[in-house]
Amino acid sequence: MARGVVEETSKSGITISKKNGIVVKTPSFSIALDPKSASTCEYTFVSHAHIDHVHSPNGKSKIIASKETATLAKARGYNLGETIESAPGMELLDAGHILGSRAILIEDSVLYTGDFSKRDRGFLKGLGGIKCDTLIMETTYGKPHYRFRETAEIVAQVSRVIAECFHQCRPVVLTGYPLGKAQLLSFLFHNWDPVFVHESVHKMNAAHIDLGVGLREYVPCKVGAGDAIKPTDSSDILCKRPWIMIAPTSMGRSGLIRTLRQKYDAVIMGFTGWSLDHGYRYSTGLDYAFDISDHSDYGELVEFAKECNPSKIYTVHGFASEFADRMRGLGFDAEPLDGGGQETLSHYA
Repeated sequence: MARGVVEETSKSGITISKKNGIVVKTPSFSIALDPKSASTCEYTFVSHAHIDHVHSPNGKSKIIASKETATLAKARGYNLGETIESAPGMELLDAGHILGSRAILIEDSVLYTGDFSKRDRGFLKGLGGIKCDTLIMETTYGKPHYRFRETAEIVAQVSRVIAECFHQCRPVVLTGYPLGKAQLLSFLFHNWDPVFVHESVHKMNAAHIDLGVGLREYVPCKVGAGDAIKPTDSSDILCKRPWIMIAPTSMGRSGLIRTLRQKYDAVIMGFTGWSLDHGYRYSTGLDYAFDISDHSDYGELVEFAKECNPSKIYTVHGFASEFADRMRGLGFDAEPLDGGGQETLSHYA
């Protein structure tokens, strides 16, 4: 079947197609799920505020999103306009991916997860399976070797490394996506002192605090010309003692990491599910890499699908083809909806 045409028709008259995002049409309404540009459907669902899931609407479609997603999207330069959190025939569910992320259940029949995590992490509560007829699920880590350790185990290991670095008077840089992972790191390692945050992380942390998340208000570090780094309260505070800085993953591709290593002898840590890939730490120039992710791991994806027990599974993103094969092996009717290709890894860190 050609891409972009109707992929499925359910007994209830609901059709699903892959066009600008995923389009679900019911006898009562149409809804676009995470489209990349403005949709002509009656409704548009924005699952969360990561850049690859938001767009600039044109006012022709009613935007369904959590208030947290609307706030965080605006802080990142995307004004979703007037949004609603409910509509007839639709129910939003906490997806556990980042603050404000939602899955959506349509007509008690079609469940679209968006990006999701099944496990509780810090201030985030994971998404449990919901009985449905059709499940459209992300499969970012849809291969068997992606099995993440318990978060508490990783935090304990990281804390031991930080303690050893501090004993050696060496600072530590914790890197992760500036929206989502960085706030989780800010929460999980709040007992250390002093902690600085990159200005992009500080902006997202401040938005979380305004939304009621109990994060510490760390000192922001501004980035100046020539990759100069300067805490806002003192120009030489970084030289006085070991410290922790929480910074975006993208710093690894800039001169900032080099500056931190050369000037302060900093130890660089990264936090992502991709750390389980062979050679990831070396290819990214990290000293340590840890498997804390904002997504479900392979085992959790399988468990979630079993809990939903749908008649049909569509897989999207990541290893969609491989995971659909696995689900068929378990007796499910499953296939990739978007061709099964892996997108840029940094989208899912």
